Formats: sequence, structure tokens, C-alpha cells
Amino acid sequence: MAVPEHVLTVVMPVYNEEKTIDRIVRRVLARPVVGELVSVNDASTDRSWACLQHFAADPRVKLLNQPYNQGKGAALIRGFAEATMPYVIVQDADFEYNPEDYDKVLAPLVAKVADVVYGSRFMNTPGRVRYFRHEMGNKVLTFFSNVFSDIHLSDMETCYKAFRRDVLNNLVLDSKRFGIEVELTAKIAKARCLSIWEVPISYNPRSYSDGKKITWKDGIAALWHILRYNFADKNSCFRNSWELVLPGKFKN
Repeated sequence: MAVPEHVLTVVMPVYNEEKTIDRIVRRVLARPVVGELVSVNDASTDRSWACLQHFAADPRVKLLNQPYNQGKGAALIRGFAEATMPYVIVQDADFEYNPEDYDKVLAPLVAKVADVVYGSRFMNTPGRVRYFRHEMGNKVLTFFSNVFSDIHLSDMETCYKAFRRDVLNNLVLDSKRFGIEVELTAKIAKARCLSIWEVPISYNPRSYSDGKKITWKDGIAALWHILRYNFADKNSCFRNSWELVLPGKFKN
């Protein structure tokens, strides 16, 4: 199924990405499916915010500036609240993930067979050789997330998570840092009525010298978040009942 133009909001958290931000924004805006880019600068200490001003006149672009550094999760939560297109996807401000994959990720949403789609880096897709310990860490976290959420993903930590906007808006989110990946997955799984898909995507990992920010400390924190969010009170996860948000799923 062809994906219509201008149906996607891209939410891009930014922290000290002056080397890549201009080029990745141009690549995002070049995709016909993109109707809106919400870029949230998390109080960068480099020229990232100045670089983003190059796009201030584009009516598709919303530029938000956090007053102080709060973390990726806080930036995403703010960006999600500003989204207006029918579908929403997360995009990091570097070149690890390729915007040319948007159509592939959105296809199950547009076909109305999915409510949430994960772009998996681990579904036998070709690409640059990856760092072993980093990939194994991702797989370990995915394994424990699967155990406690009881959904079988191959890549829980992927950046490319795409949502129906009404589904995303119904989630109560509070994680400030990288725990947002775990929180999103746990709460999506807890709904028990959402159709969750995975599709293979390309991946071009960068090194810490290139600006990669997640560390082993974030991995340890993710294990705590897996326990916290999977055992949290179900009623605190959603703004409204899913029967109200997705009435078509509950017709007799």
C-alpha cells in the first residue's frame, strides 16, 4: 500500500548534534510522507540550536527549546504533545537511522493493521558491522522486556517507534532519560488491545567518539525501568479507556 504524503509528525530530540543536525533535518524534510517536524533542543551547549534556526521559516517545522537539560524522554514527551499529524515517529538527530525507511515503518499503520510499529535493527537487515557489546546489551534488555511485558519484540530499544497519534496521546509518560524506550514498550504492551508490528530497518551505528550518548549506566537503569513500568498500576498508564480511544476494536 502506498503511504500518503504529509501524514507523519517526526519528533526529533536534539542534544549537542551540531555536526549532523543540518543534514539530518534536510533528509527528514525531503521525505514526502513528512508533514511536520517537531525538533526539541535539550539545552545543547554547542551550536545545535543556532543550526536549527536555518529551518525556522519552514511551516512544517516546530522548534522547541528546553530551558535546561532534562534528557531524551523529557524532550520526546514535550514533542509528542505538539504533534498534529495522524502518525508520529521518533528520529534521532544523527545518521544511525535512515528517514528513507519511513514508508516501510508506516505501511502497517496506513493499512490499518497496526496501531504501533517498531523498526527493528535485528531482523537480518544488511548494514555496517556493529559493536558486539552494545548489540548484546540491547538484546539482553529486549529479552527481559519481553519476559515481563509478554510481547515478543526483537528490538525494544530501537529509535524508530511509530504510532497512531491517538494511541500515543493516550499513554501517560514520565520517564526523563533513555528509560522512555522501556516505558513506551511496557505501557503499549499493558494495553493488551493494541496491534504491534515489527519491520526490518537499516542501521548505521556511530561510535562514542562520533557523539553516541547512551552508556552502560543507562543499560543498568533500563533494567530497573523494565521492572518499574511493567509492574506499575495499569490504571496510571492511560488517560482514557481504550474502548473510548479505539471504539472500532471493541465492536461486537
